[in-house]
Amino acid sequence: MSLTVALPPIIAAVSLILAAAMPASSATPDLPSATPGAADPFAWLEDVHGARALEWVEKQNVRTAGVLEADLRYEVYHREALAIFTAEDRIPDPEFLGASVTNFWQDAAHVKGLWRRTTPVSFASATPEWETLLDLDALSKAEGKNWIFKGADCLAPDDRLCLVHLSDGGGDAVEIREFDMLTKAFVPGGFHFDSGKQNISWFDADTLLVARDWGAGTLTKSGYPFVVKLLKRGQPVADAVEVFRGAPADVSAAPRVMRDASGKVSLVLIERHVAFFETAYFTLGADHVIHPLDLPRKSSVQGFLAGRLIVSLNEDWATGPNHSAFVAGSLIAVDPINGAVQLIVRPTATQTIDTVAVTRTRILVKLLDNVSGALDVHAPVAGGWTHVRLDLPKGSALEITAADHGSDRAYVSAESFLQPTTLWSVDAAAGAVTKVKSLAPRFDASRDVAEQHFAISTDGTRIPYFLVRPKGMKYDGSTPTLMFGYGGFQVSLTPTYHAELGKLWLERGGAYVLANIRGGGEFGPAWHEAARRENRQRAFDDFAAVARDVIAHKVTSPRRLGIYGRSNGGVLTSVSITQHPELFNAAVIESPLIDMLRYNHLSAGASWVAEYGDPDVPADREFIAKYSAYTRLRPGVKYPEPYITTNTEDDRVHPGHPRKFGAELEALGAPYLYYENTFGGHANNADPELNARRWALHYVYLARKLMD
Repeated sequence: MSLTVALPPIIAAVSLILAAAMPASSATPDLPSATPGAADPFAWLEDVHGARALEWVEKQNVRTAGVLEADLRYEVYHREALAIFTAEDRIPDPEFLGASVTNFWQDAAHVKGLWRRTTPVSFASATPEWETLLDLDALSKAEGKNWIFKGADCLAPDDRLCLVHLSDGGGDAVEIREFDMLTKAFVPGGFHFDSGKQNISWFDADTLLVARDWGAGTLTKSGYPFVVKLLKRGQPVADAVEVFRGAPADVSAAPRVMRDASGKVSLVLIERHVAFFETAYFTLGADHVIHPLDLPRKSSVQGFLAGRLIVSLNEDWATGPNHSAFVAGSLIAVDPINGAVQLIVRPTATQTIDTVAVTRTRILVKLLDNVSGALDVHAPVAGGWTHVRLDLPKGSALEITAADHGSDRAYVSAESFLQPTTLWSVDAAAGAVTKVKSLAPRFDASRDVAEQHFAISTDGTRIPYFLVRPKGMKYDGSTPTLMFGYGGFQVSLTPTYHAELGKLWLERGGAYVLANIRGGGEFGPAWHEAARRENRQRAFDDFAAVARDVIAHKVTSPRRLGIYGRSNGGVLTSVSITQHPELFNAAVIESPLIDMLRYNHLSAGASWVAEYGDPDVPADREFIAKYSAYTRLRPGVKYPEPYITTNTEDDRVHPGHPRKFGAELEALGAPYLYYENTFGGHANNADPELNARRWALHYVYLARKLMD
């Protein structure tokens, strides 16, 4: 997931933290503890900016900094990480915008970042000549805000007018302003929307389709909009004309304008996200009449090409007069007028379609085959589709970095655990690739080797995992090993190049395990479905099976084995240390869901009921309660001391989850470390300094637990 911002306020706080001398533990066993069915004794920690909650956070931050930042390794790790994240020779992530290539760039001098552009020819050179479009550091200083750049949506085909998304602090809620690429300034009196979780699409230069908070009763339980309106330039927001209304029980609704290669509007799509994995599709007619579109609920529209919607299927679908059958995992083309359907790709049992991008005349399809990447180009021909496989490095993690709908240009990156990223320019029409830039090595990988292995889970399923280890490693269980997993939402984990992992961990003799457990998307929809809802335990069993496998083969031992996970991976790691405390000696639990009996009432949690189940439904609550780590902690159990970390401005996964987990451990007298960044949002990496501190703290903790 390659899944983007003067000095941030946290820097001032750091000096105070460094000066503090706090005891290593401040546990208070006399506090009440959380038990299923009882009133939540730590509910007050869900008050994100409440004085009592923030006082608790501050005490935890001071205590944790007193442990981790006092370690002599911290300054070294921080310096090494900062050098990685601010290096001037990083490969800029490109985006196509008209005839230009744009990029959002952060470094030591531009901590919040520069939105900038250059020409494709200049971009391909060793020293591109960049033109600054928007300076986020200057904007933040002028407006007294902590602006984090969240991207821009520009109006094709000339891409002069853009809707710039800005987050104050890094949360998902954004303020949207109209920006003129010619004047390089916000448009005076232009479109402007206050901060919120919103989806806005251009129809034409003077018309927008807008889904946002329109007032009471227009947001779903998940906190997203379900009402779409049409807004004209100069029209008060209050006078926008409603064109679609979903339901409060939905996840969200969003407009999507489909254009042909010339930029002309071909279709206005309304996506009603009924559940996280189910979408009802509608088209908006010229008369503002809504027409349902015949597509299966478990499908995703990937783009529009040659008058057809490009759709990926997450369920089997029989359609048409002959009930033509298309299996889950396939990519199809659908004519929205007559309903005709063509198969583009049907993956094999070992494959999955991971990413799809549409250019002017082609479709780029990134495949995973046994978790190894390949990239195919598909073109429409009479009665079907042709395809060509691009000549890219084998056994790599590939990423479609950018694809231009106005031409057949694209950029693709290739990397692996031990091979730095290379950026390739793609001519999709010709099926040709050209190397553009290569990242200089960030660590010495010559001493390591990467391998793929398989563990056997509880039910007999073979679970693939990657092992990166020193070539001369002794199989005696002594190697400090960090294990990572996710196992949810059909997200695939691939062998990517993590410079901070290599520099701060592998170079110091550590090993790394990437577990491709069920719940992910590595082998298509069925791999995900196998660990959804009542089958969630399979993901945890798979993770434990991988841990046991590396222990059984004496790669490492429980004393030297640590785990890391974030977001949904926080469910995984918190459950792992409560179900199998004997397997691990460390756990980094970042931006996590943990209180699974209440997650659907916190931030965007209600949108994930399709993944986990609904704890308000008794039958669902029964299976969820078996793994909700917050209420599964027990006195007298020796848990590995976790490092729990989050972000105050995370408006996706509520900071109440990790706060309450830490407080419950404290009540039980169990050791733990807790740290909460004050800005950055769910990604927790809003600027290079924040990110460097984040990883330095992670690896100091891991070194203390696994290397000492």
